[in-house]
Amino acid sequence: MSARRRGASRDGKVRGVSAEPAPKPLPVPDQLSEEFWRAAASHVLAVQRCVACGWFTHPPDVICVNCLSPERAFRFDPVSGRGRVRSWTVMHDAFLPGFRPDVPYVVVDVELDEQEGLRMVGQLVGGSADGLALGAAAEVVFDDVAEGRAVPRFRLVAGA
Repeated sequence: MSARRRGASRDGKVRGVSAEPAPKPLPVPDQLSEEFWRAAASHVLAVQRCVACGWFTHPPDVICVNCLSPERAFRFDPVSGRGRVRSWTVMHDAFLPGFRPDVPYVVVDVELDEQEGLRMVGQLVGGSADGLALGAAAEVVFDDVAEGRAVPRFRLVAGA
């Protein structure tokens, strides 16, 4: 008797598996992130900023980590989306089925130009880890993932 893959029928087909790729999960805005996602849908990168001291915070938080203001007042201000690669990793496994077609893909940690320590993590598009270096210039681009929903990603800036 030959070995069969678990879940496979005698003809070798896997039961319950669609030929269509699984969709990627969509962002689900909450009270803290709603303005971030609303701006992203318009292809604007807007980051939470403390009204008391002007400090940017990402991801959005309930208190300013810079001044600890008891006012807890924030606004979302547009930023350039430009920065420098601080770190990266290559994803060789898709932990969610919707990402299987992308494997392998690169996730970058970018420090935005507006403030030291203001970092954002996102998928690198239009490039690979080959030749990627610490300090490489990157800029935000937006991936329209559904009607009225866009996810920020990053691309490398040539010659910068």
